[in-house]
Amino acid sequence: MTGDAQEIPQGWVPVEHRFLGLDRRTFTPALVALTAALVLIYGLPALNSAIPWHNEVKAGDVLDLGAGATAVPPVGWQLESGTLTGTAASASPTALQITLATGGATIDLRGASYTGSADAFLDQVDRSEGDAPGVDGARGTITTAAGLTGVVQASTGPAGDVLDVAFKVGQPADTAPALLVRVRTAPDQFERYRDEVTAFLRGITPGAAR
Repeated sequence: MTGDAQEIPQGWVPVEHRFLGLDRRTFTPALVALTAALVLIYGLPALNSAIPWHNEVKAGDVLDLGAGATAVPPVGWQLESGTLTGTAASASPTALQITLATGGATIDLRGASYTGSADAFLDQVDRSEGDAPGVDGARGTITTAAGLTGVVQASTGPAGDVLDVAFKVGQPADTAPALLVRVRTAPDQFERYRDEVTAFLRGITPGAAR
């Protein structure tokens, strides 16, 4: 360059494009990026909360546990996996996978083939999972309204409270399919769900004699 002309500094922004020392021409792309980030951070969780992605349990819903066995899920919980009676699909008692969830609690039901008692089946479940950190309570029993007896064991640990209930669903009991019902809650939250869990367990029926 010649004379008194000065070289334009790199990154210099004309006065008409400035606002508070910033280049106004960059505002639009910056706002677009900010909006996209806010949607990802806040918008999608809010959308997930607003849309019923799962199947909310309604009064009258009955779970199909296979071979005629049933259970009545707590109203208002979410049926994340599993089959209701009266649908086209039929559940298998030895390949059963049902999950119910609400807030800080879940109920999982798993069916399996097992020759032996419910107590022995629960022993096998414990052995297969190894020693988990926590405190186990003494085992007890629960009898459903239909007369089905299950073996109950509670435990508590850093991850929360767990209640395991093992059933042999059918007759003869020794060769009938095994059912494990596992209830998990956040730490010190089991009492909040006790009544719903108790009603659910007492509502399990073994179905027709096999």
